[in-house]
Amino acid sequence: MNPRLAEWNHVDQKTALAAMLACCGSRQWAAEMVALRPFSTVDALSESADRVWRTMQEPDWLEAFACHPRIGERNGPSTSAQSSEWSKQEQSGASGADNRVLAQLAEGNRLYEEIFGFTYIVCATGKSAGEMLEILKRRIESAREDELREAAEQQRQIMQIRLGKWLAE
Repeated sequence: MNPRLAEWNHVDQKTALAAMLACCGSRQWAAEMVALRPFSTVDALSESADRVWRTMQEPDWLEAFACHPRIGERNGPSTSAQSSEWSKQEQSGASGADNRVLAQLAEGNRLYEEIFGFTYIVCATGKSAGEMLEILKRRIESAREDELREAAEQQRQIMQIRLGKWLAE
């Protein structure tokens, strides 16, 4: 068994909850994951994470989205140190972007939030700032309900990546 998972299966609820919140900022999702302990395998944890995520509703999604810094911004909302570090790693493709692209991302983020009412979220791992900007431009044309579901899927992908990072520590 994965040593991190074995340890997490037996830690107190507060510690277990903090670990899950670093992976996904939805308190409901994190609480349900903690309640499902113990997990016998990494695959069981991953499958449960997806299954629980599919039961979440708009308020849970919005809470998770709000825990992420805007794409291209250096500082994000107040989250755990672990979550902030992972966000920095995930958005590393934007760190070397020129000022023009960063300005377009900032304006796109502002317009996106004005249209949809929530933070633009994309699974940024492995994407350049230009790619994230092009995705934003495409998605800004979506209907709100479609975009909400796309953002929830992006959050699910980020959650899975973060679970993998957490388990590897």
